[in-house]
Amino acid sequence: MEATPQQALIEAARARGVALSALSRMLGRNQAYLGQFVNRGSPRVLPERERRLLADFLGIDERLLGAPAPVADDVAVPWLAVTAAAGTGRVPEDRLLRAEPLSRAALRAAGIAPADASLIGVRGESMAPTLLDGDRLLVDRGAREPVAGGAIYVLRRGEEVAVKRLIPHGDGVEIRSDNPLWPVERVAWADIVVIGRARLLQRRL
Repeated sequence: MEATPQQALIEAARARGVALSALSRMLGRNQAYLGQFVNRGSPRVLPERERRLLADFLGIDERLLGAPAPVADDVAVPWLAVTAAAGTGRVPEDRLLRAEPLSRAALRAAGIAPADASLIGVRGESMAPTLLDGDRLLVDRGAREPVAGGAIYVLRRGEEVAVKRLIPHGDGVEIRSDNPLWPVERVAWADIVVIGRARLLQRRL
């Protein structure tokens, strides 16, 4: 028997490890909105915009949520309420902020699957001139294995999130800042968690 849109939503949210209340806030609704859809059938059918946002974020076919037509050309990319510090690191807030549309063509060009894409802000000067305070990064959470030649990644150290250039060195990793005034660090892999690779810079002039 085919799953109902409510069942599909519950299963996809559980697989992604995100609560219905957080998804409701991402949609700009009160936190009980999707719980009422699942448990009370209100609304009876999810509006098109909300189906698209949920399907793109959860990485599922929009038709599983009741869509009568193919998905739209744009992908709803979650903007996370986290600032990746180009400096000493910043403690993140544990919530989704909003979702912003990006074209599927742009994601394909960047090599990012829609379900792996997220936006994050940059604060600080340690990655200047490559990254500047106020820049935004499109992050590929599906690319967490630093490449041999080094690349820019968003990483977590303890409770802090930072954006740095990572260069693997055997059983450790070199953490570099593009600003030469900042020191180079070498740490063990166990000391960091790589969130994803920065694939696309969005700079507001």
